[in-house]
Amino acid sequence: MRQFVLKVHSRCNLDCDYCYVYHSADTSWRAKPRVMEPAVAEQVARRIAEHAVTHRLPDVRIVLHGGEPLLLGAERLGELLGILGGGLAPAGVPVRFSAQTNGVLLTPDILDVLHRHRVGVSVSLDGTRAGHDRHRRFPKGEGSHGRVTEGLGRLGSTEHRPLYAGLLCTIDLANDPVDTYEALLASRPPRIDLLLPHGTWDTPPPGLTDRRDRLPADPPVDARGMTALPGKTPYADWLRQVFDRWYDAPVRETGVRLFEELMAGVLGGSMRTESVGLAPATLAVIETDGSIEQSDSLKIAYEGAPETGLDVFRHTLDDVLDQPLIRQRQSGARGLGPVCGRCPLLTVCGGGLFAHRYASGSGFRNPSVYCADLAALTLHIRNRVRADLAGASQVLPEPDVRGT
Repeated sequence: MRQFVLKVHSRCNLDCDYCYVYHSADTSWRAKPRVMEPAVAEQVARRIAEHAVTHRLPDVRIVLHGGEPLLLGAERLGELLGILGGGLAPAGVPVRFSAQTNGVLLTPDILDVLHRHRVGVSVSLDGTRAGHDRHRRFPKGEGSHGRVTEGLGRLGSTEHRPLYAGLLCTIDLANDPVDTYEALLASRPPRIDLLLPHGTWDTPPPGLTDRRDRLPADPPVDARGMTALPGKTPYADWLRQVFDRWYDAPVRETGVRLFEELMAGVLGGSMRTESVGLAPATLAVIETDGSIEQSDSLKIAYEGAPETGLDVFRHTLDDVLDQPLIRQRQSGARGLGPVCGRCPLLTVCGGGLFAHRYASGSGFRNPSVYCADLAALTLHIRNRVRADLAGASQVLPEPDVRGT
């Protein structure tokens, strides 16, 4: 395990209607303490240091998460970061801190603490005001876009810009794709994560509700050798427009993680995200009470899906590696089902996000509920990249055989 997501505050000041923590099959958040206490943080640091030394890790990543991690407030946030940093220092392993926040609480005092501890900050923003406020609202119904953009203004200032890690945007098919992308560019993010809304074969995402209970056991193979499940591809159609706008820009405006990962995959390079590709799972989640869980996106599958029965007081992080779903997620192509195993896009798509493969009765050995979309997007990107490479090869000068 190399990345540790710490649920330092289990509640949130927004009530986003697509939230996988509070609006999904798993409701375990109700029984968790609101905040991670110092004693838990101290033990978390010991376990991470122990794991890093045992496996000679070159570095580790600690992500402050929630709920909303900044609900801790400046004082408790500083205390927590001091405990974690102090507990890991004796191990001699570099630690990269980051936080995922809704941006509402990026106040000057919070930013000072984050700056002092060099915490990278990723902010959730769904594009335009209308697109963002459709889903990301305060509990009483007020949209949060204005407060988020104020926070982004402070984060993007000369003083704090080195902390700005990027934006996370959940796709809504109702939003214009290019308008959404250009609205995200307004705060000059170094990177954008475009996120598919969470869904499974039991509870498909918006726009794909026709896929409920329509998971074929043995789909036909088309003329290209593809086993991608048939059906419309609204998310690929949306993402293709953003890709072409991003890819055709005369200068690089920002990074888009999904596109860059898929480009790396079609070019035969390594892929480092859990949403596509065959990279092994290296993430563990630690809840406010010290319980150790698997990726929290599994909460969309069924009650208790992320649970391991482990905690930092009685178990080591090596114990997580014995969990059946972790072993499946670390076994590459062998952990996928037969549909994915026959697909020529296997090494690029990798079956999609693990949680999106779930169907009751067959578990996670299925293609993603986004199978058709992922295939269509991957082929579009592959065709664009191949065409550019072919064009470039025609204009490159002949090599100088004299070596001059």
